[in-house]
Parts: sequence; structure tokens; C-alpha cells
Amino acid sequence: MGGMTARTTAYGLNLGTRLTGGLTGLGARSATLVIALTAICFGLVPLFARELQNAGVSSPVISFYRFFFSGLILLPFLPIARAKRGEALLMTGAGLLNGVGWIGYLEAIKTVPVAAAGVIYMSYPLFAVLFAWLLVGQRPGGRSLGAGLLVVGAAALTLSPGALPAAQTPALLIALPAPMAFGLIVVVLSAKIKHLTTTERMACGMLGSVIGLGPLAFGPSGGPVIPSSPDVLMLVIGITAVTAFVPQFLYTAVAPRVGPARAAATGSLELPTMFAVGWLAFGEAVGWREIAAALMVTAAILAAPAIRAWRATIIFLISAIALAGLRPFGQVLAQFMIVWQR
Repeated sequence: MGGMTARTTAYGLNLGTRLTGGLTGLGARSATLVIALTAICFGLVPLFARELQNAGVSSPVISFYRFFFSGLILLPFLPIARAKRGEALLMTGAGLLNGVGWIGYLEAIKTVPVAAAGVIYMSYPLFAVLFAWLLVGQRPGGRSLGAGLLVVGAAALTLSPGALPAAQTPALLIALPAPMAFGLIVVVLSAKIKHLTTTERMACGMLGSVIGLGPLAFGPSGGPVIPSSPDVLMLVIGITAVTAFVPQFLYTAVAPRVGPARAAATGSLELPTMFAVGWLAFGEAVGWREIAAALMVTAAILAAPAIRAWRATIIFLISAIALAGLRPFGQVLAQFMIVWQR
């Protein structure tokens, strides 16, 4: 058994090295371009999600699809070495929060314009800057604060009175945990994970998401899990590969090259992609507010500096985050289940 485990681990490490070999040498500018590409892929989520929702697939099941198949592919890469268990636990906890929080985003795009849901999700750069300050001692500088304020300004512009009916506000509030969780995972990837390979980070993050989403997807209100037709199956493949596995792999590989602030700001390109999806695919109006918001997001990308994460680590904070994220049957998941059971 020990020999088989060692061979599996060696295979995973060798394959991971081959897959990421061309990415580890990227400079900050090239890494930023890769993150921009992943943001465009992430922005295509509403295109697949709304079609799945129209086919009767619930938001927890869609979320489970998105993370489960990628997690299954990456299962052989789970780190088992004792020296990596602490970081693996931290990454799993962050993945749990990210996966469960994503349900609220799907619920939002079911009932509100894609652009409105997008601007709420795009508030995650502020949470990334905040978590970087609290958890790794990386104080936000003028350019980081400026980039964050531009993103907030874009959100406020799109959600200003007259742009969104008041009745749709609760759906947007349900989406708020998604940017909070993603802001945390940006900092974890960029500053906290030092010894895990790219595939090991992804495997732990996907495992955490599956742990959090499993009880919701297979619960009594989760709905059918097996695709009901070939068309639904193709949508599942699309949302899994195009908006999940490929961009997540690339983002996980290159995020450490640019630091949390710039990685978060560049990821904001997801917002104009959402505007385009809402306009072209669903006929949603894109007016001056949306165009101005997209320009502000672009300005935020240009303003954000490439900040190298500080190496100072507070061990008890790392442990607290990991333990809080890994309570699937405790208070954290219970709160999410109350809000999003369906």
C-alpha cells in the first residue's frame, strides 16, 4: 500500500510539473494577461447557468457540477505528505467557503440582470485587499485603495436608484457571500500557500467545495442531479470545462506571480464579459451606466500594482481560518443551508 501511494503521489507531482512548466516562469505582465483570459471564461458562467436553470437544474446542483468533475480529475493530486497537511487544510477550507458561497451568485442571476449580479460579485477585490491586510500584514497602498474604490464605484453606478427595481435587492444580498469567499481564496492562493503545487492547490480547493456543496445538492430540496437529456449534459460539460477546470487551473498557477491586489483587480474583467453575455445572449439593456462601470473596472486593472505578498505568517490565524472553513456540519455550513436550501 505504501509503495502504491508513493507511486501515485510521484505521478501526480510529475504530471502537475509538466502541466504548469510553461506557467511558472511567467513575469507579472504575462501572468496578468493569463488572469484576464480566465476572467473572461468565468464571465461566461451565466450563459450556461441560466440554460441549466431553465432546464430545471437547481443552483446547488449546478454548483456541484462545476466543482465535482474538476475535483474528480484532480483527486490523485491530493497532498498526503505530513509537511503539506497544514496548507492542504487551509486550502480545503477556503475552497469550501468559495463553493458554497457561489450558490448565492447563481440564485442572483436567476432573477436579476446579469450585470447587476456581476457588480456584486466584482466587489471581491475589496475583500481581497482587506484579507491581505488582516492575514498577511500587507497594508493597502494608494494604488491598491484606488483600484478598490474604482471597482466599488462601478458597482454603485450600476446599482444606483433607477437602475434596478427595489424588489430585486434581496437576491443581490444573497449573492454577497460569493465575493467575500473569493476574496479570501485570492489571498490564500497568493500569499498563504507556499509548498503546494498548482494541482495540489486545485485538488484541495475542489475537495472543499464538494464537501460544502454535497449536502445541498443531494438534500431533499436539491432536485435531480443526473442530467435529463444530452443537451443538459453538454451544458454541464461546458460549465465544468470552459468556466471551471481550465480557467481555475490557469488562475491557480499564475496568481502567485502578481500578488493579491493585482490578481483581484485583473479578475474584474469578468464584469464586462458578463455585460456582454447579458446583452447578446439574454437581450438585457446595456446603457451608459454599464459602459461607464466597465471603463472604471478597466481603470482599476491599470491602477493595481503588482504587489509581492509579505512572508510574515500568523499561525493561529491560519488555523482559525482552516477550522472555520472545515465545519461542514457546524455553524458555517448550517447558515448557508438555511439561506440557500431549495
